[in-house]
Amino acid sequence: MGGNNKGNRRRFGAVRKLPSGRFQARYTGPDDQEHTAPNTFATKTDAEIWLSKKEAEIINQEWTDPDAGKIPFRDYAATWMTERTLRPKTVQLYEGLLRLHINPTLGDKLLVDITARLIRQWHTQLTNDGPGSSTVAKAYRLLRGVLNTAVEDELIKKNPCKIKNAGVERPEERPVLTVPQVFELASAVPPRFRALVLLATFGSLRWGELAALRQHNLDLDARTVRIEESVSEMKSGELITGRPKTDAGVRVVTLPEVIISDLTWHLQRFSEQEPDGLVFIGEHGAQLRRSAFTKIWAKAIKKAKLPAIHVHDLRHTGNTLAAMTGASLKELMARMGHTSTKAAMIYLHAAKDRDRAIADALGEIVKEGLKPKDDGDNGPPEALAPVG
Repeated sequence: MGGNNKGNRRRFGAVRKLPSGRFQARYTGPDDQEHTAPNTFATKTDAEIWLSKKEAEIINQEWTDPDAGKIPFRDYAATWMTERTLRPKTVQLYEGLLRLHINPTLGDKLLVDITARLIRQWHTQLTNDGPGSSTVAKAYRLLRGVLNTAVEDELIKKNPCKIKNAGVERPEERPVLTVPQVFELASAVPPRFRALVLLATFGSLRWGELAALRQHNLDLDARTVRIEESVSEMKSGELITGRPKTDAGVRVVTLPEVIISDLTWHLQRFSEQEPDGLVFIGEHGAQLRRSAFTKIWAKAIKKAKLPAIHVHDLRHTGNTLAAMTGASLKELMARMGHTSTKAAMIYLHAAKDRDRAIADALGEIVKEGLKPKDDGDNGPPEALAPVG
């Protein structure tokens, strides 16, 4: 690894004095190409120190081609997208994050010019612009993911995304319905959607899983539902059916006996009458669309006199109720279709909080039982008096 000038005895690289009086450093890299320092130096010693660092990078196999990362971020991110197998809904999400929140600030920056400070400034500005904490976290995770690949491709030395917990979403706490409220809502929707409300809740199903459900997925004798597909609705209106996002999403969920009669009644009246027929369809026989269901949902919420909730809150309610039964972490993950313990842990914590509330209520009952009797007897109630 040479690159020395005749008048320079350096073992690695070369330093020369420019007409301006400053010093220039250059060396031959592992790629057999000559590379020049991006800036000149006030002293020859400074130039030699820079060369020593470059030599150490090569020896330690930490060297990257300084010209390789001279690619605009938007171009690299576009290529990054095409090189991945992403679900249509994920492609839509990432394209929106890049277009609206990342590229306006960082799109024209070269990969090598994106610094930790620049990312901090971008993150602060995005947070202040107020697209929402969840969107900011998603944008940061996407940016970090793209730059992680740039490191793997040896275009940059290290990922400049260093903001602690910036990619962590902290969604607001979702409401949990009581069991009576669930059945009030099931009675408030049109009859063809009553079973959908009950199955979403007590089967912990997502909207896309409900929309893709077919007759052969239900075994009412065994009280099970098999989830093996999910429907995604694109902004263009296109409906795309595919496997759930993860292998854990393909699962069999056992249903409580109390909703089986409703499901039986629904299958006889409102489903497509063939084994592969859809379980839930619209009034005109078309596949369910979340966008079309919005008005129906809003009317039902108003009729049931419930606070503003989303369809997804039915699954959230079902998960919470499942946790309260004493289900283990592994059992909850299987029922919910999650590969990560994070979501299931949320419901276990909620169950513990509920257990504390039960204990507190039990304590009040005990206190009430220990109150002095009205007849003036200040001793403990006979049933609770110590023996002996």
